[in-house]
Amino acid sequence: MTVQDVIDSFCEGAEKKLEDGEFAKNLFQDAIRITMELNNKYHTPEEIREIMAELTGKKIDDTFRMFPPFYTDFGKNITIGKNVFINSGCHFQDQGGIEIGDGCLIGHNVVLATINHDLYPENNRINHYAPIKLGKSVWVGSNSTILPGVTVGDWAVVAAGAVVTRDVPPLTIVGGVPAKVIRTIDPKEERHEEAI
Repeated sequence: MTVQDVIDSFCEGAEKKLEDGEFAKNLFQDAIRITMELNNKYHTPEEIREIMAELTGKKIDDTFRMFPPFYTDFGKNITIGKNVFINSGCHFQDQGGIEIGDGCLIGHNVVLATINHDLYPENNRINHYAPIKLGKSVWVGSNSTILPGVTVGDWAVVAAGAVVTRDVPPLTIVGGVPAKVIRTIDPKEERHEEAI
């Protein structure tokens, strides 16, 4: 049993069942232990990168910055690019997979949720998993929620407090509940905007 076997078992429609449930349970417990360590005392930026590397099982670039606390229930299905900043209070539910592109800015209290539950009683609220992908230089405003299966295109902006249920095209600003397109961004236009 490997971490990848556990990740593969989360894929929608996966027929493979976990033969060793204890291994998966230990991964969830590791995420709790590691995030408790991260969140309950001061760490230098270098220590934060080391802790995030342990949490994700992947190298974290030296340009990565984070202001704890940070919460996740699995951790091993998060991929973080270069020059990424994650502000305090974020919650990443990552079993379905979270990919954060280079240059992303993630505001306070953002929720990235890759799990949904079945609506029909005969299915007993089973989990359905779908990945979230943030392209390059995406800005996710404070208190936003991005739901399973959403891809946010390069240089898009998710306004503060938005609930994103559908893909966001590149160079687009979305906001509201559910999020809708507010406007597109012309990369050739030089303007100084107020905060979104």
